[in-house]
Amino acid sequence: MSEAYDLYQHGRAELRAGRPEQATRLLERAKDLEPEKASIREALGIAYFRVGRWREAEAEFRKILDLSPVDLHAHRALARALERQGRVDEARKHRKLHELLREPPG
Repeated sequence: MSEAYDLYQHGRAELRAGRPEQATRLLERAKDLEPEKASIREALGIAYFRVGRWREAEAEFRKILDLSPVDLHAHRALARALERQGRVDEARKHRKLHELLREPPG
């Protein structure tokens, strides 16, 4: 297994254990090794969100959307991070995209 994967797994374990501060340190290191991995960025965005680092969470969720513009969860998470910063109009756009992506085709 790769070092990035090990850091990612340990970071997720820290998140599950309710230790987002520790998770951020591990996940930041994993991101440095694998900057294009959406799974690492998602976990890091969640960790940032849980410690109140809204702008950093926003940046992670925006990068996920750069990698995959139809990522349902990234739109929802980005909306939440924007709301926490008081940017309700921007958040509304991503909430709407989240709802549209949730609806089954047809």
